[in-house]
Amino acid sequence: MQSTSEHKKTLLLVDDEPVNLRVLKQVLHQDYHLIFAKSGEEALRLAQTELPSLILLDIMMPNMTGLEVCQLLKNIPETQSIPVIFVTALNDEHDEAAGFAVGGVDYIVKPVSATIVKARVKTHLSLVQADELRRTRLQVIQRLGRAAEYKDNETGTHVLRMSHYSKILALAYGLSEAQADDLLHAAPMHDIGKIGIPDSIMLKPGKLTDEEFAIMKTHPHIGAEIIGEADSELLRLAKSVALTHHEKWNGTGYPNGLKGEAIPLEGRIVALADVFDALTSKRPYKEAWSVEKTMDYIHDQSGVHFDPELVRLFTDNLDKVLEIKNKWIDS
Repeated sequence: MQSTSEHKKTLLLVDDEPVNLRVLKQVLHQDYHLIFAKSGEEALRLAQTELPSLILLDIMMPNMTGLEVCQLLKNIPETQSIPVIFVTALNDEHDEAAGFAVGGVDYIVKPVSATIVKARVKTHLSLVQADELRRTRLQVIQRLGRAAEYKDNETGTHVLRMSHYSKILALAYGLSEAQADDLLHAAPMHDIGKIGIPDSIMLKPGKLTDEEFAIMKTHPHIGAEIIGEADSELLRLAKSVALTHHEKWNGTGYPNGLKGEAIPLEGRIVALADVFDALTSKRPYKEAWSVEKTMDYIHDQSGVHFDPELVRLFTDNLDKVLEIKNKWIDS
C-alpha cells in the first residue's frame, strides 16, 4: 500500500535566503511534498529531474534572477507547463507585469501570509488538474476517432483536414477561438458510430442495397450512444456532431430529419467540411473531384443539403481551406 506522502503534490521552493525557505516550508509541508533550491541553476536542474507540480520562485537572486529562471523553464518542453508563482519583496506594478510577461501565473509579496500562500497554491494546482483532465478527455476522443478510421476507407489525414475546415468555418461564423478549438477536437468523432456497423457493409466494394443502407444510417445513433451522456462540453459537442452531421438543411437527412436551424450549428459545419474533403479526396471506389467541381456541387446544394450562410462563408474562406488541404495530403 502506498504511503500518504506518495499521493502529495510536489512543490519546488526556490530562494537564496534559507530563512525564506523555512517560512514556506512551515506553511506548506503538511499538505505537499517539498523540494528546495537556493539558486536559479539548481532550480532549473531540479525542475527538469523532479518535474514538480508547481514552483514558488524568488525573483531577487544572485547570478540568475527568478525572471530569468522562469523564462528558461518556459522554453523547455518538459517544464513549460509547470505553473510558476513568484514570491518576492518587489511590489511595484512594473515588477508584477514583468513576472507575468515571462510566464508567471501569480505573484505573492513578502512577507508572506500563510493563508494567501495556501490559497494561491491550491487554486493553481486545481487549474493544472483541470487542464490534465481536459487533455485526458481530448486524448480519449482522438483515439476513438482513430478507431473509427479502421472501419472505414477514410484516412487519418481526412479527419485532420475536415477538422481544420470545421474550425475555419466556426471562426468565420463568429464563434470564439475556444469554441472553434472545441469543434476542431470534436469533429474527428463524427463517424465513431461506424464501429458498430458490420464489416460486410462497411467494406462492401459495390453499392449498398436498401436494407444495407438502412443499417448504415444507424451509425449516427450508435455514435451518440458510444459517447453517451457527459458533463464535458467537448464530449457533448462530439455527441452532437456524431448524431447530426448527416442531417440536411431541407430536412431530408438522417437520422432525425431535422431541418434548417433545428440542426445544431456544429452538425451543419461538420456536414459541409466532411463532404468537401470526401469529394476532393481519392478513395478506393472513386477518383478525387477537382476543387472547382466540388464547389459547384456545394453551391448547387446550398439550401438543400447545406446551410446557405455556411456555404457563403466556406466560399469566402476557400483560400484558408486550400492551405489546409495542401498541408495534409494523403500518402
